[in-house]
Amino acid sequence: MGFARTCSVALVGVEGVVVEVQADLEPGVAAFTLVGLPDKSLSESRDRVRAAVVNSGTAWPSKKLTVGLSPASVPKAGSGFDLAVACAILGAAERIDPRVMVDLVMIGELGLDGRVRPVRGILPAVIAAADAGYDQVVVPECAAAEASLVPGVSVLGVRSLRQLIAVLADEPVPDEEPDDLSRPDPLMAGLRVPGTGAATGMHASPHDQGHDLADVVGQLSARTAVEVAAAGGHHLFLEGPPGAGKTMLAERLPAILPALGRQESLEVTAVHSVAGLLPAGKPMIDTAPYCAPHHSATMQALVGGGHGIARPGAVSLAHRGVLFLDETPEFSGQALDALRQPLESGHVVIARSAGVVRFPARFLMVLAANPCPCGRFTLTDDFCECPPSVIRRYQARLSGPLLDRVDLRVQVDRVTRAQLTERGARGESTATVADRVGAARERAAARLGDTPWRSNSEIPGRELRSRWHAERGAMDEAERGLERGVLTARGLDRVLRVAWSVADLAGHDRPDATDVALALQLRTGVPRGVPMAIGGSR
Repeated sequence: MGFARTCSVALVGVEGVVVEVQADLEPGVAAFTLVGLPDKSLSESRDRVRAAVVNSGTAWPSKKLTVGLSPASVPKAGSGFDLAVACAILGAAERIDPRVMVDLVMIGELGLDGRVRPVRGILPAVIAAADAGYDQVVVPECAAAEASLVPGVSVLGVRSLRQLIAVLADEPVPDEEPDDLSRPDPLMAGLRVPGTGAATGMHASPHDQGHDLADVVGQLSARTAVEVAAAGGHHLFLEGPPGAGKTMLAERLPAILPALGRQESLEVTAVHSVAGLLPAGKPMIDTAPYCAPHHSATMQALVGGGHGIARPGAVSLAHRGVLFLDETPEFSGQALDALRQPLESGHVVIARSAGVVRFPARFLMVLAANPCPCGRFTLTDDFCECPPSVIRRYQARLSGPLLDRVDLRVQVDRVTRAQLTERGARGESTATVADRVGAARERAAARLGDTPWRSNSEIPGRELRSRWHAERGAMDEAERGLERGVLTARGLDRVLRVAWSVADLAGHDRPDATDVALALQLRTGVPRGVPMAIGGSR
């Protein structure tokens, strides 16, 4: 009789549960039984582990073998348990001293030749292990940098099962043949599976692609709205004819957002690790992500879902960054209305028969739409050929409850010939606007230092009204809008949030009447007689 145990991690969304992997060898007919609610890929580990052990130069025990995954009530999915299962079996067979594995957490898939392959979700798995009190983890060598992001955890990266056996048995570690860097790495192939989100339009920073706000011609109101949105994390709706610059503005928004803090970077990296979208050679994402799904995206693609254990959707891939929905009226109404809950709560909860998954979803949403199907409807000319009933139906595709959650609504006008051909008419650069946004964020951070909130858009309405008032009389016009039904109670709170962001950009200690008037103008689209420029934004 032989018994050994070690540990691994089962992921449910971006949260992990430490699983004890137990192996028991008994005299009897040779058999391999795996229990503990494994899924199909985990059940197949019996064949992978057997081949890996044999091809690593170690004899396979010819006894009745039972491997248990505890707690048995937690569903286990994926191939990341292979390494722990193999070592537990070798410990029960006394090839390895079982005592050296008790406090180790092992994460990795085994190839048939014994090589250790990376799996998705290394970072959240190591975070879960650290939270459970474990301080030693074993991961694939190519994922060691990602695992090392968690402080207080000693990480051992191994290239093969042979190397791990040697380390645990206190034997000379064999040299493994280095990978040919001129060829695609087969070990990384399983992290990027076609159709799992690798082509969602997500990239770390549009500024790296040569995008600059100075490229946008005219559009002072829209540029101001983009700056205010970045300063306070406010959602933005851009409506205007085709070719006016809506997409250009949205693509340049992530570059004026400040760099992510360490905790924010860990949150974003954990989501992208689970989704298999971490950039090659960059274990931590430190810039605001940008996700722009096509308008044919389903509700599951936007908020997350799928068969079995749910996967993160676009709202989670855009966590702490920008979610851009171009041609918003062309999206499914059901998919758009599914955004209402994560817009308020900052997370999305997905219930499936296999369990309930919670993903973070604190993003800045940018909607872009044409005013009508032909895109030429305005109040100042008669170029549009769409009947009024068609225009109303088209604009009604965006529900009132969804738009009520959008802080800034701006009309993007058609670019004129004079604006397009005028020499030296370039607007401010991305770097200039980013500096102002960074300063505004610092003012907000100093004001919110003793609270759990990071930006103006996150402050609950009750706290906003009780602790952070505007100047006396500054909110009178907005409150009259509430009485007339122009604003909802939620809308009034959002006007005050935007006013604080305008005040932070202008360097004011508290929002004054001008700041609130600009916030109202950006919210309702009704001119209030105040300049659209903020500070140096000319």
